Amino acid sequence: MSAKQIVNTANITGGTNPLSQASIFGGIIYLQGCTGRHPTEGTVGDGIEEQTRYTLERIKIILEECGSSLDNVLTNTCYLTKSEDLPGFNKVYSEYFPSDPPPRTAILVSFGAPDNLVEITTTAHQ
Repeated sequence: MSAKQIVNTANITGGTNPLSQASIFGGIIYLQGCTGRHPTEGTVGDGIEEQTRYTLERIKIILEECGSSLDNVLTNTCYLTKSEDLPGFNKVYSEYFPSDPPPRTAILVSFGAPDNLVEITTTAHQ
């Protein structure tokens, strides 16, 4: 049996929460929930499209650090604060997953940080 591997990259800004950016077990990558903050500056994006782009860029960077890519995403769980943001979210999401998009779930939530409009938790393979 393989051991769990923890992955953290200095290529994105981190938060202050006690968590890892990703863990890998048995060739499966489990990512932290990524939010709409600019990957290197940490600023919150303006509107759902920019926040979705920042979120997916953060996911892409972490997956690359794990030796993977967006092509290897198995599933995404997407959290949005407003149902009316779904069209803008889908527009950007489809740019990152233009063909054979992975299965996903979209859930409406209320975040503790009111500026956050989106968070995505990803599972992928190496």
